[in-house]
Amino acid sequence: QVQLVESGGGLVQPGGSLRLSCDYSRRGISRFIAMGWYRQASGNQRELVAAVRSLDSTNYVDSVKGRFTISRDNAKNTLYLQMNSLKPEDTGVYYCNILGTPLTGYWGQGTQVTVSS
Repeated sequence: QVQLVESGGGLVQPGGSLRLSCDYSRRGISRFIAMGWYRQASGNQRELVAAVRSLDSTNYVDSVKGRFTISRDNAKNTLYLQMNSLKPEDTGVYYCNILGTPLTGYWGQGTQVTVSS
């Protein structure tokens, strides 16, 4: 059974926007557990790009600051990533997960984001 379901990716032109969603309702993750969005570009390692921690505090990798916004709906057990002013270097497969999850741990299928003209 799939317990993390990412959606919302697609092909978009530079400067465009996408909103990614992560349904973790079937995973049973507490609202107090820190979560994040990770990106894996082709041929590269998976890297954390945005995180939301307790009291809704957020952190972002420098390359997406001012363009991406991470948020969560505790009632729906859903994590979001609003992506604006997209650049080609934002291309990759985006995954949501509990912060600190090792590469060998459980991961969902991810959602592909491709930024190209």
